[in-house]
Amino acid sequence: MIHNDITNLNVMLDLSGKVAIPKIIDFGYARFLSQSNKDFLKDGLNPFYQANEAFNKVFSAQSDVFSVGALYYHLLEGLPPWFVEISKYKSDKIKLEDAVLEERKKPLKFEKSIDEQTQNIMSKALQPNAENRFNSVKEFIQAINGELEVQQLSTSQEKPKSKLKEIKKGQGFSAIAGMQELKDTIQLDVIDALTEKERYAEYGLTIPNGMLLYGPPGCGKTFFAERMAEEIGFSLYQIKPSDIQSKYVNASQENIKNLFDEARKNAPSIIFIDELDAMVPNRNDSNVNHMNTSAVNEFLAQMNNCGDDGVFIIGATNRPNAIDPAILRAGRLDKVIYLPPPDFEARELMFKLYLEKRPREVGLDYAFLAKSTENFVSSDIKFLCDEASRKALKMKSRISKEILLETINDNKPSISLKELNSYIAIKAKMEGLAENTNERPSIGFKNN
Repeated sequence: MIHNDITNLNVMLDLSGKVAIPKIIDFGYARFLSQSNKDFLKDGLNPFYQANEAFNKVFSAQSDVFSVGALYYHLLEGLPPWFVEISKYKSDKIKLEDAVLEERKKPLKFEKSIDEQTQNIMSKALQPNAENRFNSVKEFIQAINGELEVQQLSTSQEKPKSKLKEIKKGQGFSAIAGMQELKDTIQLDVIDALTEKERYAEYGLTIPNGMLLYGPPGCGKTFFAERMAEEIGFSLYQIKPSDIQSKYVNASQENIKNLFDEARKNAPSIIFIDELDAMVPNRNDSNVNHMNTSAVNEFLAQMNNCGDDGVFIIGATNRPNAIDPAILRAGRLDKVIYLPPPDFEARELMFKLYLEKRPREVGLDYAFLAKSTENFVSSDIKFLCDEASRKALKMKSRISKEILLETINDNKPSISLKELNSYIAIKAKMEGLAENTNERPSIGFKNN
């Protein structure tokens, strides 16, 4: 259970026995960790005792640890940590909270009479990042009793590490072999919508919210997102599920909110999410716990019409049937695009692209190489070129047709024909539904 409102006013002395015993009272905001945060989110909490994440309605055992650390500091110093004069803000609760968070960017002050170990204990309990605090109340007590040594820590507010990936000047779409239909879609719906805003505004159009790229592994989903950012000069946030998910209750929601806040601040921007099925799993699946469900809810809420704020979402997955169907409705991921293994023309262009700057024989037959690599995905083609280059280097010769053909014969496609057929079946079902309903389907499939 977590209390959520530990302050100096909610600890009282029990004088019924021979010895006075301090006890926590007022469990009006308390809840079990397994409960949804919707059951207790209320206003009126004391900002001086709230952990940083609690201002975003994220509570955990570590947020209670922060409150106890604030109480410990108050008892020894006479005021809560990072105290600001309340009278300046009168009834404006939002400005008071902002002032408290701004004050917490400064180092924590101690009187000289407080010993170093006690300062270290309070500093650890009052860390801005919940993961840097004591893992439990038991750990906190062990530190106070001298059973656990705590090293000196800084309590100044550290700036969260940005997920923004620096976009260097590159080739953009010219580095992508094939995918012409996808390039044309991006040009019309995103790039032109940004460069010709007035013309698009006449038709009541802005950039769409985003797109879902799905298909077999190794078909260039991540590569396309990076080249797209180069092409249009957007800020790029490249996100993996591990960047968002946390072991702490509701911390994943806070991470999602912070991501979108930063993306809006740096708009126009792209948020590229790899392995989207792990980030936004189907909430109807009995194996999805309530913590993941809350994260999905937050993600869907942040995505709503984010295109109006200049934020474009690209989700990539190898398992489109495992994604929550709500993410595919209009106003979220507006476009759903299947990325198949490269066709003949694309494979021919890939061999040219990967081999053109390497020492090779004049007059390589790229069409023959493309014909010999049916069902090979984009990453397979890159691997074949690299392997052939290693063989040529070892032989101290140029890359020849014979070396490339030998390399192709020695390696099989990374995706089996059975797996490819399963993706074709998923695509057929989605397109079939679209024909029956005259609109893009916004549902997933349980059995594929």
